[in-house]
Amino acid sequence: MSVTQSLKKRNNKLSETANQLELLSGGIFTNGELPTFRKKLESHGSFPLKPKQLEILQINVGYMCNQVCEHCHVDAGPDRKEIMTRETMEMCLEVIKSTGAHTLDLTGGAPEMNPDFRWFVEQASAIGVKDLIVRSNLTIILANKKYHDLPDFFKEHNIHVVSSLPHWTKDRTDKQRGEGVFDKSIEALKLLNHVGYGDPESGLILDLVYNPSGAFLPSDQKAMEQDFKKILAEKFGVHFNNLFALTNLPISRFLDFLIASENYEDYMYALVDAYNPAATEHVMCTNTLSVGWDGSLYDCDFNQMLDLKVKAPITHIRDYNEAILQNREIIISQHCFGCTAGAGSSCQGSVT
Repeated sequence: MSVTQSLKKRNNKLSETANQLELLSGGIFTNGELPTFRKKLESHGSFPLKPKQLEILQINVGYMCNQVCEHCHVDAGPDRKEIMTRETMEMCLEVIKSTGAHTLDLTGGAPEMNPDFRWFVEQASAIGVKDLIVRSNLTIILANKKYHDLPDFFKEHNIHVVSSLPHWTKDRTDKQRGEGVFDKSIEALKLLNHVGYGDPESGLILDLVYNPSGAFLPSDQKAMEQDFKKILAEKFGVHFNNLFALTNLPISRFLDFLIASENYEDYMYALVDAYNPAATEHVMCTNTLSVGWDGSLYDCDFNQMLDLKVKAPITHIRDYNEAILQNREIIISQHCFGCTAGAGSSCQGSVT
């Protein structure tokens, strides 16, 4: 998808979001009635879905990105202007210091494009965040000379780097993420390897994320990890630690793709048929709180993209109150089937 096409789509973003919510909540199809996610939870005694102890604060520092990926659920791109301010970052740091959350997960867009990104990382590192994750698209390292030292910056602050690589082949990766992305990703991975990332002895963690390129569920995560490691090492000399296999959720650009390709109904039924009640116990919304670029609070990154704020009197990071938020009911809809299909799916990969 070109930037021009992305801009045209975004002109109707608000109405598109409303339409997506209506479609997701409807559940009525030509083939009959699709069970709602709520009914699935009720049938297994799991409704309402409630949060557990907060472990991860996932923060979207802005939707700006140097890429326009076909299945991006954030609808990110070079034209997006939503950027988190340093003031909001300071609020997030205060929450991290005052809670038991041990992980700060920075995402975007390309989080590195936020002008206060390095300051935020330095401050988080200074207060002793146990696991500081940056979800990098890899190509940002090569996009501009001001980003060329990112591997060294990541190493200096012991950043846990999580990067998307849809496949070990050029064609499949470029189809999903844009022409030339695969070659740049391999070059960036080599730069990260050069400073120690992917080496089990270095302590520098480099994880890759796989998500399917079409309307199907991911294969077994462990088996795929073995294939990725073998082929990337043999063909390119690239090494990494773990592979996360994520299910594409039917929202944003992927939902547009499903509808345009007339795969929406089949994909939703595939998710429902693969529902795993054991995965419900470990879905990321139970131990993670998602913070939008403007400080708004969401149960998860996907609810954030649908503008479904937490169901609580507190909906902004400035007013954070753990006791109140712990008593909330997690907002669910049909897209939640994506997190509970098969082995389950979260930002940390399979959950069962």
